[in-house]
Amino acid sequence: MSICGLDFGTSNTTLGTIDAQTPALAPLESPHNTIPSAIFYAADGNVLIGRKAMEAYVEGTAGRLMRSLKSVLGTSLIEETTRLGRARLGFRDVIANYLGAIKRRAEQATGGPLRSVVHGRPVHFVDNAPDADRKAEETLRTIAKGIGFDEVTFQFEPIAAALDYEQQITSEELALIADIGGGTSDFSIVRLGPERHGKADRAADILANDGVRIGGTDFDRQLSLGVVMPLFGFGSAMKRPGLDVPSSYFHDLATWSSINRMYEPRVLADIRQVRQEAARPELLDRLIRVIHEQRGHTLAMEVEDAKIALSEMSRSEIPLAWVAPGLSAAISQGDLVSHTKQLATRISARIKNCLIQAGLNADAIDAVFLTGGSVKLAHVRKAITKAAPTARLVEGDIFGAVGKGLTLEALRRYGPLS
Repeated sequence: MSICGLDFGTSNTTLGTIDAQTPALAPLESPHNTIPSAIFYAADGNVLIGRKAMEAYVEGTAGRLMRSLKSVLGTSLIEETTRLGRARLGFRDVIANYLGAIKRRAEQATGGPLRSVVHGRPVHFVDNAPDADRKAEETLRTIAKGIGFDEVTFQFEPIAAALDYEQQITSEELALIADIGGGTSDFSIVRLGPERHGKADRAADILANDGVRIGGTDFDRQLSLGVVMPLFGFGSAMKRPGLDVPSSYFHDLATWSSINRMYEPRVLADIRQVRQEAARPELLDRLIRVIHEQRGHTLAMEVEDAKIALSEMSRSEIPLAWVAPGLSAAISQGDLVSHTKQLATRISARIKNCLIQAGLNADAIDAVFLTGGSVKLAHVRKAITKAAPTARLVEGDIFGAVGKGLTLEALRRYGPLS
């Protein structure tokens, strides 16, 4: 079949096709059917995606790593370029290169061209900015057409997850779908049932949608700013009373989509100038080393790994001996909660708003279906369940539910094309 569902996520990507009327995720990075949303432009001209991209960067291969590509959609960054050696490449082209490689891999796995796609999208690419939101979708549509799709339509990611969940249930229920991804948190309240999934029009079953631009990368950023960046000079004083070291460097270094900004030659020159006036220049020396060696992504990966470890452990440690002998950052569950509690509170508020949109009390929800990697964080899960405390909690395929649901939607919209 030439139809597919594509979940281009901030952190990971899946693409599903139809096999005997059943959605199946393509092995985009065999044996894995999920692939990190990462691309590496090697200095020798080779382009790698996914785990191979991450490995090349970690192994010290000369080149440029880019992650969290989706997060630039709807922002001014989409119109900017990034330096690749002596050349510059637009972010639109970077996304097109990545998604084009995904499409080719899926076509190779399925043995034929893919012409029609249902593209996943968050409820809001950008909060409280309808024009930017429309522009983000149109940008993604243009990119999808440019890489060879003839038909491109969109579906909200939590609705797609609901369609996947519906395949599991045996009776009708009212479900709150919570998709906490790498870049956004999205929610839908949907009436589901085995008799409903064959309906051509599901509009009446969708009672509410809402979302907020908060995801796993935001938790990474806040944790980094709170625990790690002070070791590099964030919040430290300048010699001149009343002034601190400029914070913008640290915010960019803690934000996946902005790390490459730090590698512009002028930035390193600026930081060296700031160091001359800093009260604790030894902290800025650490920052200078990270930037000079272009290892900002290494730092971000280590923060992300520590966050993931805290989903199962009470404490974690980030080894930073590569920056300075004996340097490390200890992180506890309490640190994670204290530095990200405002994010969890905003997630809970959006769920309550979703209930208001639907005209429902919290006890009307039969089940809460969880998907997306960040639902593994205990305080995030608590924020979700607090909004619907009597509902049954169901954990879906954390990285695959949206992709499979989008593929079901592709079958409904496009039919069994060959």
